[in-house]
Amino acid sequence: MSYFSKKYHAPGTSPGTLAETAGAGGLVIRLIDYTATEFTEKDLISPAECHDYLDRPTITWIHVQGTVAPETLRHVGELFELHPLALEDVINAGQRPKAERYGGHLFVVACDPSLAGDGHVTSHQVSLFAGENFVISFHSGPDDPFEPVRARLRKAGGRIRTRKADYLLYALLDLVIDGGFPLLETLGDAIEETEADLLERPDRASLHKLHAIKRDLLLLRRMLWPQREAINALVRDGEPPITDETRVYLRDCYDHTTHIMELLESYREMTAGMLDIYLSSVSNRMNDVMRVLTIIATIFIPLTFIVGVYGMNFAHPDSPWAMPELRAYYGYPAVWLVMLALAGGMLLLFKRKGWF
Repeated sequence: MSYFSKKYHAPGTSPGTLAETAGAGGLVIRLIDYTATEFTEKDLISPAECHDYLDRPTITWIHVQGTVAPETLRHVGELFELHPLALEDVINAGQRPKAERYGGHLFVVACDPSLAGDGHVTSHQVSLFAGENFVISFHSGPDDPFEPVRARLRKAGGRIRTRKADYLLYALLDLVIDGGFPLLETLGDAIEETEADLLERPDRASLHKLHAIKRDLLLLRRMLWPQREAINALVRDGEPPITDETRVYLRDCYDHTTHIMELLESYREMTAGMLDIYLSSVSNRMNDVMRVLTIIATIFIPLTFIVGVYGMNFAHPDSPWAMPELRAYYGYPAVWLVMLALAGGMLLLFKRKGWF
């Protein structure tokens, strides 16, 4: 995931401008209209097809999947009287998670994190509008994450079918937020595996993997930290369309965001400590290598001195200062015995001192 992923207009652009964005296309619009006893589900070609459902005493959920074109977004905004600034935030994906009130409806921005094909964390923006009897959701990714909510809606007699639109808003937010748990579980397994590698074989590949995990955790924190505050704002908001009955469930949703942030902070602290583990492992490994080399060099210092002395070969038959050992019959094997005994004695001394 890129460090900077927000889409924006050129500086000086008029507020509420809906400009064309790259990647528009492959748009899917789904409508679900329901009460406790009635249920309608259909795919729409254009937002105009949902006009007949606006005046009915039902709950209408319109989900727009993919990168939405400005004209389509403008049409949805006109049908449901959505604020232009909120529509601008929808088309400029990468917004900071937030919850805002515009007149008679709520506008909530959330992020849906997931693992991309390369194993790195990616995120798609989820934009939600909620009124008294409607919910409109936009998801910028290629895959629709809300199928579990649709499955619950298809079952007659379920709790979600008997509640108002604010409960549907809660269900969608709860699904998006709880998606962080399996992601953090995967990252936790990766952290555990990397920690074992750093302790057993600290190499560059493990270090690169550690940096990749730290980068993903940093991006996750940047995305999920304001999401907790957005849910808290919904819990504190005492105005419609959020009812007291649904606020209880939103508090549970807030607890989930707090739990996710605590796990995230724990993982960040673990990875920060793992860098120290890597540096300590590399340092200890270098110390072990230097210890072995020092022992070898220390053993060969006296041996080199002995062979250096006897390698001078100063011999004169009449000089009292000549080397008498040069003419000794067992001089050569005697020197070898002395050197082997010296080397063995030094090894025994090092062993007793615990140097190796």
